[in-house]
Amino acid sequence: MCGIVGALSLNRPSVNINYAKPMADKIAHRGPDDAGYLFVHTGTRHTNSVSFYHNLTDYKFKDIEDMLPIIESDSVQSELNSHDYDLYMGHRRLSILDISRAGHQPMSDLSKNIWIVYNGEIYNFKELRVELEKLGHIFKSNTDTEVIIYAYIEWGIECIKKFNGMFAFSLYDNFKKKFYLVRDRYGIKPLYYTLTPNTHTLIFASEIKSILEYKEYRSEIDKEALLEYFTFQNIFTNKTLNKNIKILEAGHYFEIDLQSRKIKKREYWDFDFSEPLKVKDEREYIEELDRLFNQAVKRQLVSDVPVGSYLSGGMDSGSITAIASKHFRDSNNYLQTFTVGFDLSSASGMELSFDERAKAEYMSYKFKTEHYEMVLKSGDMERCMPNFSYHLEEPRVGQSYPNYYAAKLASKFVKVVLSGAGGDELFAGYPWRYYRATNNKNFDDYIDKYYSFWKRLIDNRDVNSVFSPIKDEVKDIWTRDIFANVFKTPSSLQTPEEYINHSLYFEAKTFLHGLLVVEDKLSMAHSIETRVPFLDNDLVDFAQKVPVNMKLGNLKQVIRMDENEIGKMQKTNDGKTLLRKAMSRYIPEDIHKAVKQGFSSPDNSWFKGDSIEFVKDRLLNDNANIYKYMDKSSVQKLIYEHLNGDTNRRLFIWSLLNFEEWSSIYE
Repeated sequence: MCGIVGALSLNRPSVNINYAKPMADKIAHRGPDDAGYLFVHTGTRHTNSVSFYHNLTDYKFKDIEDMLPIIESDSVQSELNSHDYDLYMGHRRLSILDISRAGHQPMSDLSKNIWIVYNGEIYNFKELRVELEKLGHIFKSNTDTEVIIYAYIEWGIECIKKFNGMFAFSLYDNFKKKFYLVRDRYGIKPLYYTLTPNTHTLIFASEIKSILEYKEYRSEIDKEALLEYFTFQNIFTNKTLNKNIKILEAGHYFEIDLQSRKIKKREYWDFDFSEPLKVKDEREYIEELDRLFNQAVKRQLVSDVPVGSYLSGGMDSGSITAIASKHFRDSNNYLQTFTVGFDLSSASGMELSFDERAKAEYMSYKFKTEHYEMVLKSGDMERCMPNFSYHLEEPRVGQSYPNYYAAKLASKFVKVVLSGAGGDELFAGYPWRYYRATNNKNFDDYIDKYYSFWKRLIDNRDVNSVFSPIKDEVKDIWTRDIFANVFKTPSSLQTPEEYINHSLYFEAKTFLHGLLVVEDKLSMAHSIETRVPFLDNDLVDFAQKVPVNMKLGNLKQVIRMDENEIGKMQKTNDGKTLLRKAMSRYIPEDIHKAVKQGFSSPDNSWFKGDSIEFVKDRLLNDNANIYKYMDKSSVQKLIYEHLNGDTNRRLFIWSLLNFEEWSSIYE
């Protein structure tokens, strides 16, 4: 797991080399083990088409890469400043596979014409390597990075369809004079980009903060994205809160022809939840799920450094831990597991059930793991906010600061940690969301109902007053249209099962994507890699074709829940029916039959109690940054509704706190 940065000049003599090292240094937390820099003169804008490059390291890692020149040296700087360069590619390395110097990036083929900087893991790289070796390719390392290079040489950019893993990379082909930016199927690894208006330079990076280091980009808040976030507590488009900085969509890549300057963005994969043409016996589905899940976990244990697992009190992380721990015991070792709990001494009501440490400890005992815990108190949110918002960069789904602390705990013991993300989205773990989709007049009626549920923060009737300071700049933005544009429009009348599959598609494209962005940023803030076994290609392909009636119980049942009142999720133990049956072989009955419980802190109570002064200081302050964009009286009215106990607005208050901290750092 690593961080990548770079710039590609499309119409001027050179990328600005002065920004190269600062861009990479800004994400040193993503790769503390090595650094590399590549500057390429492609020859595509000169009558003499000769190309050349400089491949460099920096002073901190000179002992690792003693054959490479050092970017800080006077002689190198003089040489860099005496030429112009179309392309810069930078890399920070977190060593996971082949931790020797052979894994240094930027990496090339033997001819030094194909170059890559890559962030991720390809779990089937060994199988692909065997296939490529049979075709005559020779490898000098044991990395998956080198497999990507030779897979590209053999199969072209279509090779990405063969990769089972998580990845974001840039690749330059000096033979064809083409440049690629690629992101994995599900969006596990982020990749941001912008195109400067004056110099027409494409700047890209694993994190937004690196792009901000390229000073030709002028930072400005995207008010349309701000409205989008405060409607959905997420951003469904490819926008970010930084205007003109976008995230490359999951399952997409850019292809840039450096000779013609043509830029093409292509989608190479998408989710497809649809009812199978032929339904098998449920027992066949259970056996196949068992096989694929075991295969996925085993694949993602490949590593040359220690691997651990998050372990909450729930079924998803418990199932992963159950399978992973078997492989550790076979090698006379113990899987390390990590749980974050909450001090509930000042909690009340349904939030008294939020601490799941007892269940996690029970599973740790059963699976014989080496278990570690952290207990969060109300003040921990306040203490982590500056670092949390700095690393998250853009507000996304949920109250995710507990994830920050979970990664901090895990980083003390391992470099790789397994997560249960994706289980709910693939196997229908949120029944209160889907059932409202089963009784519709037509597709537009379905969109209206589902949209009304996903307006998580500000209702439409309050939007005009809350955003009155910027109303003229967002007047043409209709969040229902943003919502509807996520879906693929059906060509025929829909059954209840098909409507639920639309919901599963929507949540995989939006909610899951937001969770993955959050997980990546908060784990890499502590220099650890998070892996998600539920997003194994074979397992995803299977899960999409499981019939809805094997994922959910009574399709006609209607459960109404407000996700601000997260404790009420305990009213149902429906959802993930097939997964529960398959995992009953591995985890205790009271876990796989348990009611749904989200990973959330008791913020409803804390915002009105222990943290009330923090909330007032940040949000009832007349000089708060949020009031540049939002109407003070309208916002504070909604805040007081929560503080007075009239309405639970914990998600709204958290989002305000997050945005206030973000604006103080990035504006």
